[in-house]
Amino acid sequence: MNKFGVHALVWAGDLSGPSVQRIVTQSKKAGYDLVEFSLHDLSELDIGATRALLEENGIEPACSRGLAFDADVSSDNLEVVARGVALLEESLEVAQGLGAKFLCGGLYSAFGKYHQPVSALGRRHVVESLKRVADSAAKRDITLGLEIVNRYESNVVNTTEQALDVLEKVGAPHLKIHLDIYHMNIEEADFFTPVLACGDKLGYVHIGENHRGYLGSGHLDFSSFFHALAHIGYTGPIAFESFSDAVVSRGLSVDLSIWRNLWNDGFDLANHARQFMQNHADAAVLGRA
Repeated sequence: MNKFGVHALVWAGDLSGPSVQRIVTQSKKAGYDLVEFSLHDLSELDIGATRALLEENGIEPACSRGLAFDADVSSDNLEVVARGVALLEESLEVAQGLGAKFLCGGLYSAFGKYHQPVSALGRRHVVESLKRVADSAAKRDITLGLEIVNRYESNVVNTTEQALDVLEKVGAPHLKIHLDIYHMNIEEADFFTPVLACGDKLGYVHIGENHRGYLGSGHLDFSSFFHALAHIGYTGPIAFESFSDAVVSRGLSVDLSIWRNLWNDGFDLANHARQFMQNHADAAVLGRA
């Protein structure tokens, strides 16, 4: 019942025409239903051509992004907050142009290491900004997914409890939680309880190994996580993320600290991940039968 997706960085480090062609066709060949595009660099993206290619291949798009320190909705500075809101509004416009129904990621702060806790004023700015952006998302029929990331990538939302608090304060139906097992491994006590806490507020899921390599080659308890998804009847997208210096993205590879080579063959990696996720999802459903 779930749509299985793959991050575009498994295939290419930019969104030029030839790269998008590879991203979409290889994703289809590996059996994916969805491709997740990071909107960190739109300089080469042809929105119309990309949408046409996706539709031609029967692949759905999803979009993700983080904010920058000079465009951060958790800042105390209103000018910086305004730039963050503008960046999110632009991302919604691009997502709509591509035909995406999801815009996910760290939509509440800059992507990077902070050196102090977020202030009370900054938290208020997050809530106010997300209310405004969620209204725009609703008009475009796009769901926003607040990705819960680790302490080294944000100082605002690091746990499911914190994300649920933000959702309650914003109070927008088009705002959901985006769980990522890679980040959960750092910040959560287990992989089952947070999923249950989300319940129907869970809208998007990232699957990735603890070292960002081949699924099953690390130590993460995928069985527990997939059983939790089955327990709550989750039917949303499940997207595979993996990064290696075999595919280098200008800027984003540095932001993600991709310093070593975890794989060379993107197709072998993605093909393996597609079957791995399907097997775990099927086993979890059968286990509840």
